[in-house]
Amino acid sequence: MSLFDNTTIFRRQFFAAGGLCLLLLSGGCQVKPLYATDSQTDAALKSIEFSEATTRIELEVRNQLIFLTSGGAGEPANPEYDVELTIATRNIGVLLETSTDTPRAGRMVLKADFTLKKRSTGEVLKTGRRSSVALVDFSEQEFAKIRATRDAENRAARELAELIRADLASWLGR
Repeated sequence: MSLFDNTTIFRRQFFAAGGLCLLLLSGGCQVKPLYATDSQTDAALKSIEFSEATTRIELEVRNQLIFLTSGGAGEPANPEYDVELTIATRNIGVLLETSTDTPRAGRMVLKADFTLKKRSTGEVLKTGRRSSVALVDFSEQEFAKIRATRDAENRAARELAELIRADLASWLGR
C-alpha cells in the first residue's frame, strides 16, 4: 500500500511540475493573428520602394507587391525602406508524351531573392528567398500553350508576391 501511495504522490508532483513549466514557457509567448497588422506595420509596409523590374514576370511580382503593401495607393513619395528583388523563372515539363516528345503538363517555378534595406543608412535588415509553383496544362495549339504558360507565370507571380509581403510584414512587425 505504501508503494501505491508513493507512486500516486510522485505522479501528482510530476504533472504539477510539468504544468508549471508549460505555464512559464508559454508566459513569454505573444499570440496574435497571423495576418493581423497593427498601424505601425501598415505604415512601414506603405513606406517600401521596390527595385525596378527587368522582365515581365519581375514586373508582375513588383506590381502585386506594390498593391499588397500600399493597399492600392501606389508607390510611396518618401520611402523609408528599399527592397531589391531578383526573380528566376523555370518552366519544367512534367508529363511527356513519349511518341511525340511533347509536354502535356508542366510546372512554372519562380524563385525570388529579396533584400530589405533601410534607405537612410543602407543597412540590410532582412534577406530572404521564396519560391512558388504553378501547374500548367499544355494544349496542342500553339497560342493556347503560350497563353497557358503566361497564366501560370501570373499565378505564380501573385503567390510569390503574397509570400514576400508576409515575410516583410512579419519582420517589420517586430
